[in-house]
Amino acid sequence: MTTLSTSAFYQRSLIDMGALRARAEQLQAAVSSGQRLTRSSDDPVAASRLRQLQRSDGFAAIDTTVSARAATDLTLADSALSTFASYIARAQELTTQAASGTLTASQRGSIGIELDQLQQEMVRLANSRDSMGHALFGGQTSGQAYVLDGLGNASYAGTAAAGDLPLGDGQSVTRGLTGPEFLNFSVNGSPTDLIALVKGLSAALQGAAADPAQAARDALGGLDTALETVTTAQTVIGARLNWIDLVDQRRTAQTEMRAQEQADAGGTDIAETITRLQQTMTVLEASQASFTKLASLSLFNLLG
Repeated sequence: MTTLSTSAFYQRSLIDMGALRARAEQLQAAVSSGQRLTRSSDDPVAASRLRQLQRSDGFAAIDTTVSARAATDLTLADSALSTFASYIARAQELTTQAASGTLTASQRGSIGIELDQLQQEMVRLANSRDSMGHALFGGQTSGQAYVLDGLGNASYAGTAAAGDLPLGDGQSVTRGLTGPEFLNFSVNGSPTDLIALVKGLSAALQGAAADPAQAARDALGGLDTALETVTTAQTVIGARLNWIDLVDQRRTAQTEMRAQEQADAGGTDIAETITRLQQTMTVLEASQASFTKLASLSLFNLLG
């Protein structure tokens, strides 16, 4: 009978101290990790909410990546449009010179050669690539936005629309512009495009027109319209970049709100947890001291 009572005392003491040690370890882990939940069973409701918040964070991370891609492509487009504007400005300058009646045919021919080089640069710029290596101004095509025929005439080979990229929460943004959206326009009701206009003017100044000076004067209005079209396109791009910024700011605010909610639902109150840890350690140390003292009493073995 004495052996059974002593065994029961040891067993109860070991169980009680084991539970205290486990609790102390749990509190120490909570202090170290900053998380009060080590398993879902600790607080099923809070654990479920934390999983929802983590899924939302995952979707937000994907949206952030897509948003960054959209912003990069639009920035590339804006830079290219700025270069197009500088090309048009140079073409206007050359055309104004060519429109003068004081120039010789040879001088106009030299201007025509420079315009031809400028047209080739425009084609190369129109075939710029986006962040994924696709045609920047070709819509959703992976090939060239513009192709040249045997005579050097450029024609659009992309899709009709640039396509949208999702930004999250049902929001999206058009990822860029197609070439015709800013290169095509009308002059006196006749449709044309910047690349064709410059090429035609180049040919006219090199002898293809009976009155090259008049051809230059006629082209000035088209170049003015081309510049207005490109400037309008830049405004559109700027508006889309501003929209991305607004969506990003809202996403950042939502991420911060989720982080706070995660801290509230599963985070550790460091001060409270340390206090509870100290209390648990005190009780454990007292239990261990009591056990040692009682176990060492010789009378203890006779109390069964």
